[in-house]
Amino acid sequence: MVLKVDEAEQGDWTVLRINGELDLVTSPVVRSSVHGAVAAGRHQVVLDLTEVLFCDSSGVGVLIASRRLMKSCGGRLRLILPARGAEDGSHVNRVLAALGVRRLFEVYPDADAAVDEAALPLPA
Repeated sequence: MVLKVDEAEQGDWTVLRINGELDLVTSPVVRSSVHGAVAAGRHQVVLDLTEVLFCDSSGVGVLIASRRLMKSCGGRLRLILPARGAEDGSHVNRVLAALGVRRLFEVYPDADAAVDEAALPLPA
């Protein structure tokens, strides 16, 4: 499956909307997008994972690497991982929780909350 990353600015934040499957083949696209934002001087990044239907260990690795990159440059990374009906939340949320790394990320339900300095992240 093809992965698509759309970039938008919301206030001081760069929002990268990711659509598709985040796996070994596609995760370099996300890594490149985050690095591109940092190289352009944008150090507040939101990864909107609403439309990510599958995430493997490579995808988790790129999320952790993105977090590390943002911290190293004094920036911030936030994720959007919305709940999906009666399920335990999005696939990515379940994968991060199962691996014990969900607590590493500030997670919000949507882009408006993610870019709002007064909004609190969702509990881990």
